[in-house]
Formats: sequence, C-alpha cells, structure tokens
Amino acid sequence: MNIINIAELMVNTPVPGLSPQNLADRIADQLRNELVHGKYAPGMHLSEAGLCEQLNVSRNTLREAFRVLIKEGLLQHIPHRGVSVIVPTLETIIDIYRVRKLIECRAVSLAYPLHPAVKRMRSAVSQAEAYQQKKHWAAVGTANMDFHRAIAELTDSPRVIALFDHLLAELRLAFGLLDDAEFLHSPYLPMNGQITTLLEQQQPDTAAELLSDYLHHSERVIIAAYSRRMRTDSRGNGFSHK
Repeated sequence: MNIINIAELMVNTPVPGLSPQNLADRIADQLRNELVHGKYAPGMHLSEAGLCEQLNVSRNTLREAFRVLIKEGLLQHIPHRGVSVIVPTLETIIDIYRVRKLIECRAVSLAYPLHPAVKRMRSAVSQAEAYQQKKHWAAVGTANMDFHRAIAELTDSPRVIALFDHLLAELRLAFGLLDDAEFLHSPYLPMNGQITTLLEQQQPDTAAELLSDYLHHSERVIIAAYSRRMRTDSRGNGFSHK
C-alpha cells in the first residue's frame, strides 16, 4: 500500500451495508479475517483443494477470492507453485506503520471519551490480559488486533475502518516475521491499558502521544525481526512456501 494512494483507496473501498457482496467477496473477507487472526503465516502455501473443502465453495469461487487478496497484496501467485501468503517487504512494513500513525494517532487525539469503541478497547485489553495469564500468546496477538481495530472505529468512518481491516491483515503478517510472540506482544499490553485509561479520563492528547511512541517502538521491533529473517533467508534457511 502506497500512502499516496490512500485517498483513492478510501474512495474505492465499498462501504459496508451499501451494496450486497457476492460469494467470492465474502470468502475473501473470511480469508482476510483469518489472516488478521494469525491463521496463516508469511510464505505459507494455500491448498486449493483443502480450502474448497473447508469453505464449501467451488474452485472458481475460491480463485476469484484469491484474485481479490492478490490485488490487495496479501497473497501471491507463483507459476507452477500456486498461491501463497505474501512475505512483507521492508518497504511494506514502513508504509504500514506510516499509515497506522496517520489513522490511529489522529483517531485517539479526537476521541470522544464515551464513544462505544473505547469500551471495545477496554474489552480487548481485558481479553489480552486473560490470555497472558494462560500464556496463550497467539490469542494475545488476536486481542491486540481487536484493540487497534477499535481505535479505527473511533473515527466512525466505514471507509477508514474497511481500509484498516486490510491494514491489519498486512500487520499480522508482519508480526509473523517474529517467532517469539511473547517478546512481540508482552511489552505493549500495559500500554494498551494506559491508552484506554487516558481516553476514559478524557486525556486524548496524552493518549495520542503515548500511542505515537508505542507505534515507533513497535515499528523498530518488526524491522529488526525482518532484518534477522532476511539474513537467515540469505543462508538458505528462510521462509518456507510449503
């Protein structure tokens, strides 16, 4: 995603509730949601036969859904090898965080303390803390996705939220570059709680400043993880497409 094209993408993003989706679009939505929830790792091969059976759809429908996600940059088709989950590039990671800062920090700075999305942020924090106690780090990651989606919901813009859903799928793939989920998520759980508390206490500017620092730190962690994985890949032990 190029930041220059954000306005165009927002204009062309279908607004939920305004037009019916066909089956392929719904399957694409489901697969995108599964990417957000960490079901598929970067570089993972997707079996047409297996997914058709799992989703109870035809190959033509699945291929149309694949085309949607390939166009979005979430999947890729390699001749004679089929479809696989994209491996984020360094440029993609940097751009993801650039867009996140534009959307999330602005949304928090303008947040209304009684907005329903603040309650969803608090719920996501509570869920993440519960999963943390159980050392269920993949679920912590999913709760973290829910937390940030709730931030996007502060905008009350269906187009921004739809754009952010796509961004979250790319973000979860970037997170997949780091094998240690505890290392990835544990430092940010207290910050999620602090940001939510600041909004509840009607301090949106302070919350936005904390979130800006948070995103800057997170970006550095993911870029470092990317660099390590690329060094490993250059030695012939990198991403698998199986």
